Amino acid sequence: MEEQELAFKAGDVIRVLEAPHKDWWWGMGADREAWFPSSFVRVRVNQEEDSGAESVESCALDQEDPHTDTRDTHTHSAEHREQMRTNVVKEIMNTERIYIKHLRDICEGYIRQCGKHPGMFTELQLKTIFSNIEDIYKFQRQFLKDLERKYNTDQPHLSEIGACFLLQGEGFSIYSEYCNTHPAACGELQRLMKLGRYKHFFEACRLLQQMIDISIAGFLLTPVQKICKYPLQLGELLKYTPKDHSDYGGVSDAYEAMKNVASLINEGKRRLESVDAIAHWQVAILRWEGADVLECSSELIHSGELTRIVRQGNKTQQRSFFLFDHQLVFCKKDVLRRDLLHYRGRLDMDNTSVLQMPDGRDPELGILLRNALRLRNSSTLETLCYLCCRKPQDRQRWLQAFARERQRVQEDQEMGMKISETQRKQAIFNARRSKQGKMKSNHRLLWLCPAPHHHQPLHPIHQRHVTVPTSVPQQQVFTLAEPKRKPAHLWYTFTRHALFRK
Repeated sequence: MEEQELAFKAGDVIRVLEAPHKDWWWGMGADREAWFPSSFVRVRVNQEEDSGAESVESCALDQEDPHTDTRDTHTHSAEHREQMRTNVVKEIMNTERIYIKHLRDICEGYIRQCGKHPGMFTELQLKTIFSNIEDIYKFQRQFLKDLERKYNTDQPHLSEIGACFLLQGEGFSIYSEYCNTHPAACGELQRLMKLGRYKHFFEACRLLQQMIDISIAGFLLTPVQKICKYPLQLGELLKYTPKDHSDYGGVSDAYEAMKNVASLINEGKRRLESVDAIAHWQVAILRWEGADVLECSSELIHSGELTRIVRQGNKTQQRSFFLFDHQLVFCKKDVLRRDLLHYRGRLDMDNTSVLQMPDGRDPELGILLRNALRLRNSSTLETLCYLCCRKPQDRQRWLQAFARERQRVQEDQEMGMKISETQRKQAIFNARRSKQGKMKSNHRLLWLCPAPHHHQPLHPIHQRHVTVPTSVPQQQVFTLAEPKRKPAHLWYTFTRHALFRK
């Protein structure tokens, strides 16, 4: 809504003060005067200010005259529903036509003109700013043609437009890429707008194309707004579509389909932020081996400290575990810097089953187990390792986390949720570039700060810190730094020397 638009809901009465235009009227609502769309209201008939007569609508609904035929009320209700459905159908058609014009203006007014100036814009910049909006324009033109074929111009309430959304259902997923890259487009635009020539250039493009007075950032936001508006429009259309209407089934299915599309896009946006956080986490791990986490994972489910017991030799190891979708990564803390982690291995959760072990002496290991979990190969049933938690509550959290991981994998398969190779590589590239920038900054600080008294330079590795992805709820993540404990007497004496303290 604009600032001078009137907010109202079904059942409100608005006093019309001026009607200078067929689409927009000026009226008085409950507490203010403002513009409102005429297509969303019905004018009360027989409203004469002089006589102050009640409207026909009010009399028909409020008076309890035994001589009144109830069929009149039902007829009026049906007419009201037909009128409201007509309004909603017209609104869908009108907004779709306006939207197509905006997309055409962007493609012809901005993209075409930018392409004529390679000295100002590189191909990468144009891809960043406009993403796949040309593909969206092509898709929406076909979608509008389908709507026009189903639109009943004489009796709009009889239009059967629900099937159009179902026919192009999978095509709406094209918006996912655009919505995911929109923040990067905004960032690039802000950077360019700081330079005067780009600001004047975009304004010249707008005037040349005779576009409405909205900034290029506003135009580029319209696809994001549009895909979120479809479920709202279809929900409103469904409300005024009788169950015996020929379009009821189509509208109902279209409403659910577009809600799923919007949910998939929102989840993709959230998952992309998670991918970026995971990439920053991985580049901070020391001595990483094998494929990147992002090769098969896109979300951190749970993390914490566990004791790992391997059957070969009954080796007991204290490790930091990170449960992602499809894999479980475990690391070892650095001896001197407890906030640094060394990579030690991973398990493929797609081929791993988790069993809760009873407390007591295990016959296979011959040792006492408490709060333990057994991880084994799902195919061969071979035991991979045992994981021991500090408390029973911790074990319960890990069991729930493993269940959530399997559920997440299943949901992703059902929704078709995938992170593209380009998005993965871009996330890793950004994380490594950010890490290099921090290391350079730390080197500059070393030159500015006075040297320690023993004149030993600090190694760059000591400037690195491990961070947990911010997209994970804090209560589901254990801190990586252990709480301070009272040191053993021998170790305390050994580390009193200045060199080891440093």
